Amino acid sequence: MTPPGTPGTPAPGSPASGSPASGNAARVNKDTRFCEPPLNFAPGSPAPGSRQTGPAFPCGAEDMAKDGEQYAKMASRIRAKMVAMSHAAGTPHLGSGLSCVDILVAAYWGVLRIDPTRPSDPLRDRFILSKGHAISALYATLAYRGYFDPGLLDVFNKDGTNLPEQPSPGCLPGVEVATGSLGHGLGLGAGMALAGRIQKRDYRVYVLMSDGECNEGSVWESAMFAAARQLGNLATIVDFNGWQATDRSREVLAIEPLAEKFRAFGWESVEVDGHDPRKLAEVLRAVPEGPGKPLAVIAHTVKGKGVSFMEDDNNWHYRVPSEAEVAKAWAELGVA
Repeated sequence: MTPPGTPGTPAPGSPASGSPASGNAARVNKDTRFCEPPLNFAPGSPAPGSRQTGPAFPCGAEDMAKDGEQYAKMASRIRAKMVAMSHAAGTPHLGSGLSCVDILVAAYWGVLRIDPTRPSDPLRDRFILSKGHAISALYATLAYRGYFDPGLLDVFNKDGTNLPEQPSPGCLPGVEVATGSLGHGLGLGAGMALAGRIQKRDYRVYVLMSDGECNEGSVWESAMFAAARQLGNLATIVDFNGWQATDRSREVLAIEPLAEKFRAFGWESVEVDGHDPRKLAEVLRAVPEGPGKPLAVIAHTVKGKGVSFMEDDNNWHYRVPSEAEVAKAWAELGVA
């Protein structure tokens, strides 16, 4: 197996050598190993839970075990593509992205009321990736959810393209805001949630933050604002993988007990296994559209999740995988 993005060879889904390409977003062939849609709907069709299709989750309780398998398959595809993207682009922050994949899969396939063919629908649920350094996870999620051709992932972090290492607003369909300077996403989400109330639009807002991001004072200013305004249509998910750039989160600042801190600031707060998409979806679907306490979900995760030699190793905050490591990761993820 030749890993995707290997220097000197075409990456899966990229144009073959000498083939024409137009502009910075040439439409390319898809790698079908990553594109099989879960939950029996095709990319580009109305999303489960969109205004056209009703409830946020399409299946009854009797189907949950089957859906759990589908969640896991999509999470593996996303993780494998992220490893390849990191290698091809020479871009780090892989461990931080891998830890939040299951959260993204739960949100985009089990919770959000969205239609990928209408990314600017004023009634869409909003999702903000506040931990912008994990953008490769969101790009891959949006691609396989049907927002754009997955072949575009092969130009990640290339000069002159629409997939920068830190997201900018409007760079691709489904990217709501610019993030990367940590501590801003929750304030943006609170503003969107309040705007929805003022405009009488019944969408919900979800903000994915890192645990280290909770060191920022702006997070707690936003938390107080959201509680004061009773923004019950707002939820934040904290990807609590236990690491920051240089040390364990609890050793940098006294971040724990984080759930109790949010409760003290007037929020509802729950702790969940951040690698259980079914449980995550169950919790996040309960976010109402009207006033009430906002919700903080403390999702306990493992940095580098899914690739054994990356798990809980903070070196993968900075390292880029070699060709051999891509092949090994793909084998573990079952896509080799």
